[in-house]
Amino acid sequence: MQQFELSNLERLMIKRKIKRKKVIRAIIIIILIAVLSVCGALGYSIYKNGGKLPPKQLNAKSLTSPDYVDVQLINQGFARTGVKLVEINNIVIHYVGNSGSTAQNNRDYFNKLDTDVCSHFVIGLDGEIIQCVPLDEKSAASNNRNLDTISIEVCHPDDSGKFSEATYQSLVKLTAWLCDNSGLKANDVIRHYDITGKECPKYFVDNESAWESFLTDVKTELKTY
Repeated sequence: MQQFELSNLERLMIKRKIKRKKVIRAIIIIILIAVLSVCGALGYSIYKNGGKLPPKQLNAKSLTSPDYVDVQLINQGFARTGVKLVEINNIVIHYVGNSGSTAQNNRDYFNKLDTDVCSHFVIGLDGEIIQCVPLDEKSAASNNRNLDTISIEVCHPDDSGKFSEATYQSLVKLTAWLCDNSGLKANDVIRHYDITGKECPKYFVDNESAWESFLTDVKTELKTY
Protein backbone atom coordinates (compact mmCIF):
# COMPACT_ATOMS: atom_id res chain seq x y z
CA MET A 1 0.00 0.00 0.00
CA GLN A 2 1.33 3.41 -0.97
CA GLN A 3 1.98 5.78 1.93
CA PHE A 4 1.11 9.49 1.67
CA GLU A 5 3.01 11.98 3.81
CA LEU A 6 1.08 15.05 4.98
CA SER A 7 2.67 18.40 4.47
CA ASN A 8 3.05 20.84 7.35
CA LEU A 9 0.28 22.97 5.86
CA GLU A 10 -2.09 20.00 5.70
CA ARG A 11 -1.31 19.06 9.31
CA LEU A 12 -2.01 22.66 10.35
CA MET A 13 -5.35 22.69 8.51
CA ILE A 14 -6.41 19.45 10.20
CA LYS A 15 -5.49 20.82 13.64
CA ARG A 16 -7.48 23.98 12.98
CA LYS A 17 -10.49 21.96 11.85
CA ILE A 18 -10.39 19.83 15.01
CA LYS A 19 -10.02 22.93 17.17
CA ARG A 20 -12.96 24.62 15.41
CA LYS A 21 -15.17 21.60 16.05
CA LYS A 22 -14.25 21.66 19.75
CA VAL A 23 -15.09 25.36 20.01
CA ILE A 24 -18.46 24.88 18.28
CA ARG A 25 -19.24 21.93 20.55
CA ALA A 26 -18.38 24.02 23.63
CA ILE A 27 -20.61 26.90 22.44
CA ILE A 28 -23.53 24.52 21.85
CA ILE A 29 -23.11 23.06 25.34
CA ILE A 30 -23.08 26.56 26.89
CA ILE A 31 -26.24 27.54 24.98
CA LEU A 32 -28.01 24.34 26.04
CA ILE A 33 -27.08 24.94 29.68
CA ALA A 34 -28.38 28.53 29.46
CA VAL A 35 -31.67 27.42 27.87
CA LEU A 36 -32.17 24.70 30.46
CA SER A 37 -31.47 27.20 33.26
CA VAL A 38 -34.06 29.66 31.92
CA CYS A 39 -36.63 26.89 31.43
CA GLY A 40 -35.97 25.63 34.93
CA ALA A 41 -36.37 29.09 36.44
CA LEU A 42 -39.59 29.68 34.48
CA GLY A 43 -40.91 26.26 35.50
CA TYR A 44 -40.20 27.01 39.15
CA SER A 45 -41.94 30.41 38.84
CA ILE A 46 -44.99 28.74 37.30
CA TYR A 47 -44.98 26.12 40.09
CA LYS A 48 -44.75 28.85 42.76
CA ASN A 49 -47.53 30.80 41.02
CA GLY A 50 -50.02 27.94 41.19
CA GLY A 51 -49.46 26.66 37.66
CA LYS A 52 -49.84 30.08 36.02
CA LEU A 53 -47.26 32.18 34.19
CA PRO A 54 -45.77 34.82 36.52
CA PRO A 55 -47.17 38.34 35.94
CA LYS A 56 -45.22 40.55 33.56
CA GLN A 57 -43.19 43.28 35.23
CA LEU A 58 -44.62 46.72 34.42
CA ASN A 59 -42.02 48.95 32.76
CA ALA A 60 -42.25 51.81 35.25
CA LYS A 61 -39.41 53.01 37.48
CA SER A 62 -41.87 54.28 40.04
CA LEU A 63 -45.60 54.05 40.69
CA THR A 64 -45.45 57.25 42.74
CA SER A 65 -46.10 60.49 40.86
CA PRO A 66 -43.99 63.65 41.35
CA ASP A 67 -44.71 66.03 44.23
CA TYR A 68 -46.35 68.57 41.91
CA VAL A 69 -49.18 66.11 41.18
CA ASP A 70 -52.29 66.21 43.39
CA VAL A 71 -53.26 62.56 43.88
CA GLN A 72 -57.07 62.20 44.14
CA LEU A 73 -57.74 58.63 43.07
CA ILE A 74 -61.32 58.00 42.02
CA ASN A 75 -63.29 55.12 43.51
CA GLN A 76 -63.36 51.77 41.74
CA GLY A 77 -66.45 51.29 39.58
CA PHE A 78 -67.41 51.44 35.91
CA ALA A 79 -64.64 53.96 35.12
CA ARG A 80 -61.81 52.70 37.32
CA THR A 81 -62.06 48.93 37.11
CA GLY A 82 -58.79 48.13 38.90
CA VAL A 83 -57.53 46.07 35.94
CA LYS A 84 -53.73 46.18 35.84
CA LEU A 85 -51.78 47.58 32.90
CA VAL A 86 -49.97 44.96 30.82
CA GLU A 87 -47.17 47.41 29.96
CA ILE A 88 -46.71 51.06 29.02
CA ASN A 89 -46.01 51.57 25.32
CA ASN A 90 -47.39 55.07 24.75
CA ILE A 91 -48.55 58.23 26.51
CA VAL A 92 -51.89 59.40 25.06
CA ILE A 93 -52.91 63.08 25.05
CA HIS A 94 -56.62 64.04 25.14
CA TYR A 95 -58.61 67.24 25.61
CA VAL A 96 -61.67 67.28 27.87
CA GLY A 97 -64.00 68.71 25.20
CA ASN A 98 -65.81 70.79 27.82
CA SER A 99 -64.56 74.36 27.50
CA GLY A 100 -63.89 76.21 30.76
CA SER A 101 -64.20 73.14 33.00
CA THR A 102 -61.51 72.66 35.62
CA ALA A 103 -59.32 69.69 36.49
CA GLN A 104 -61.39 69.22 39.66
CA ASN A 105 -64.64 69.31 37.67
CA ASN A 106 -63.42 66.54 35.40
CA ARG A 107 -61.94 64.45 38.20
CA ASP A 108 -65.22 64.61 40.11
CA TYR A 109 -67.14 63.63 36.97
CA PHE A 110 -64.90 60.56 36.58
CA ASN A 111 -65.73 59.64 40.18
CA LYS A 112 -69.51 59.46 39.67
CA LEU A 113 -71.06 56.01 40.04
CA ASP A 114 -72.54 55.96 36.54
CA THR A 115 -69.47 57.32 34.71
CA ASP A 116 -67.62 54.86 32.50
CA VAL A 117 -64.72 57.06 31.36
CA CYS A 118 -61.61 58.32 33.17
CA SER A 119 -57.97 59.18 32.61
CA HIS A 120 -54.84 58.76 34.69
CA PHE A 121 -54.30 62.52 34.88
CA VAL A 122 -56.22 65.76 34.31
CA ILE A 123 -54.38 69.05 33.78
CA GLY A 124 -56.33 72.19 34.69
CA LEU A 125 -56.63 75.72 33.32
CA ASP A 126 -54.01 77.05 35.73
CA GLY A 127 -51.60 74.17 35.18
CA GLU A 128 -52.71 72.13 38.21
CA ILE A 129 -52.41 68.36 37.77
CA ILE A 130 -54.73 65.81 39.39
CA GLN A 131 -54.05 62.08 39.27
CA CYS A 132 -57.23 59.99 39.08
CA VAL A 133 -55.98 56.44 38.44
CA PRO A 134 -52.85 54.63 39.72
CA LEU A 135 -50.01 54.24 37.23
CA ASP A 136 -50.29 50.45 37.27
CA GLU A 137 -54.03 50.40 36.44
CA LYS A 138 -55.76 50.97 33.13
CA SER A 139 -57.85 54.05 32.51
CA ALA A 140 -60.95 54.27 30.31
CA ALA A 141 -59.91 56.92 27.82
CA SER A 142 -58.05 55.42 24.86
CA ASN A 143 -60.37 52.71 23.49
CA ASN A 144 -58.49 49.51 22.56
CA ARG A 145 -55.21 50.98 23.87
CA ASN A 146 -56.27 51.30 27.50
CA LEU A 147 -54.23 48.26 28.55
CA ASP A 148 -50.84 49.58 27.45
CA THR A 149 -51.03 53.37 27.70
CA ILE A 150 -51.07 56.23 30.21
CA SER A 151 -53.76 58.84 29.47
CA ILE A 152 -53.72 62.58 30.11
CA GLU A 153 -56.87 64.70 29.75
CA VAL A 154 -56.21 68.43 29.33
CA CYS A 155 -58.56 71.33 30.10
CA HIS A 156 -58.96 74.28 27.68
CA PRO A 157 -60.61 77.71 28.02
CA ASP A 158 -62.52 77.80 24.72
CA ASP A 159 -63.83 75.70 21.84
CA SER A 160 -60.60 75.96 19.83
CA GLY A 161 -59.14 73.43 22.26
CA LYS A 162 -55.95 75.46 22.62
CA PHE A 163 -54.34 75.14 26.05
CA SER A 164 -53.33 78.08 28.23
CA GLU A 165 -49.60 78.63 28.66
CA ALA A 166 -49.69 77.32 32.25
CA THR A 167 -51.61 74.25 31.13
CA TYR A 168 -49.23 73.65 28.23
CA GLN A 169 -46.11 73.88 30.40
CA SER A 170 -47.57 71.41 32.91
CA LEU A 171 -48.43 69.05 30.04
CA VAL A 172 -44.85 69.15 28.75
CA LYS A 173 -43.44 68.59 32.22
CA LEU A 174 -45.75 65.69 33.13
CA THR A 175 -45.42 64.01 29.72
CA ALA A 176 -41.63 64.13 29.88
CA TRP A 177 -41.64 62.65 33.39
CA LEU A 178 -43.98 59.84 32.30
CA CYS A 179 -41.74 59.07 29.31
CA ASP A 180 -38.64 58.93 31.50
CA ASN A 181 -40.44 56.86 34.13
CA SER A 182 -41.58 54.33 31.52
CA GLY A 183 -38.45 54.21 29.35
CA LEU A 184 -40.20 55.94 26.44
CA LYS A 185 -39.17 58.67 23.98
CA ALA A 186 -41.01 61.77 22.80
CA ASN A 187 -42.02 59.90 19.64
CA ASP A 188 -43.92 57.44 21.87
CA VAL A 189 -46.34 60.23 22.80
CA ILE A 190 -49.51 60.05 20.70
CA ARG A 191 -52.92 61.69 20.38
CA HIS A 192 -56.29 60.03 20.89
CA TYR A 193 -56.69 60.93 17.20
CA ASP A 194 -53.80 58.59 16.30
CA ILE A 195 -55.73 55.65 17.78
CA THR A 196 -59.29 56.19 16.57
CA GLY A 197 -59.28 59.21 14.25
CA LYS A 198 -61.33 61.17 16.78
CA GLU A 199 -60.69 64.94 16.76
CA CYS A 200 -58.90 64.81 20.11
CA PRO A 201 -57.03 66.79 21.31
CA LYS A 202 -58.73 69.20 18.91
CA TYR A 203 -56.07 71.94 18.72
CA PHE A 204 -53.27 69.42 18.15
CA VAL A 205 -55.32 67.72 15.42
CA ASP A 206 -56.26 70.98 13.68
CA ASN A 207 -52.69 72.30 13.95
CA GLU A 208 -50.14 69.62 13.10
CA SER A 209 -47.26 72.08 13.53
CA ALA A 210 -48.39 72.77 17.12
CA TRP A 211 -48.33 69.03 17.80
CA GLU A 212 -44.83 68.71 16.37
CA SER A 213 -43.68 71.66 18.48
CA PHE A 214 -45.14 69.99 21.56
CA LEU A 215 -43.17 66.79 20.87
CA THR A 216 -40.02 68.87 20.41
CA ASP A 217 -40.65 70.56 23.77
CA VAL A 218 -41.13 67.15 25.43
CA LYS A 219 -37.86 65.96 23.88
CA THR A 220 -36.08 69.04 25.22
CA GLU A 221 -37.57 68.52 28.69
CA LEU A 222 -36.48 64.87 28.63
CA LYS A 223 -32.87 65.99 28.30
CA THR A 224 -33.07 67.41 31.83
CA TYR A 225 -33.57 63.93 33.32
